[in-house]
Amino acid sequence: MRALPVGDRALLVEVSTDEEAQALHADLLRRRAEGSLSVREIVPAARTVLLDGLDDPAGLAARLTTSKLPPSPPRAQEVVEIAVRYDGPDLAAVADHWDVSPQEVARIHAAAEFRVAFCGFAPGFGYLTGLPARYGVPRHATPRTTVPAGSVGLAGPYTGVYPRSSPGGWQLIGTTDAVLWDHTRVPAALLSPGTPVRFVPVES
Repeated sequence: MRALPVGDRALLVEVSTDEEAQALHADLLRRRAEGSLSVREIVPAARTVLLDGLDDPAGLAARLTTSKLPPSPPRAQEVVEIAVRYDGPDLAAVADHWDVSPQEVARIHAAAEFRVAFCGFAPGFGYLTGLPARYGVPRHATPRTTVPAGSVGLAGPYTGVYPRSSPGGWQLIGTTDAVLWDHTRVPAALLSPGTPVRFVPVES
């Protein structure tokens, strides 16, 4: 673990893997909830956790870098299920990359147990881990100028659902009617870091 100062009251904590980032994020949230850590924002990413609004960032950095990483947190009991039609324009290309049929892509993807590693890119967009490493796929060399809202895509080790229409370079394997971001809902985001997710196939 390495802790880097960011301004006067923030730290960026670097770890080696996304699993370690998830475990550290969960542990820091626990510490804040129990009152042993005073911090305004805790923001996970792929291999970092940003802490903002610290009273003593140097002291916390020293404690973090001399302590062991916490174990991975237990999975939450409530799973968010997302109904998906496996009808994306890149389904055949992903099938070729995996050396399976398009139907097998859908089966493999729907059988995986996903977890939101972190959020970003757009409000409501979660980076989901859960597929074995051998199913990683590259992004498109040239991103699409417009990806429709509800598109389910793959990139590297991650699965994501586009919450709104936007440019994007992920491999699109399906679509969903799930609303990922709704400012009138509490919370507005359907997904948050640590949320377990399951994709449920439906007919096109």
